[in-house]
Amino acid sequence: MTRFSGATLSAARALIGQYGEDAEIIATLRAAEFAAEGDTRGLADWDEIIACVAALQDGDPGAAALH
Repeated sequence: MTRFSGATLSAARALIGQYGEDAEIIATLRAAEFAAEGDTRGLADWDEIIACVAALQDGDPGAAALH
């Protein structure tokens, strides 16, 4: 069971709401932009959002819980 912060969960839900099954791809593209800029903190944040999107789409019951 994976738990995510409120900000991560909110971002993941917004992406899923806007992009549906393509949300993980969109998040990956955004993460790549941060990687290209050398922004390691931003990249880490987007990596967490990608993991949250994947968990929500896979039906992980803990993904929706805050920590």
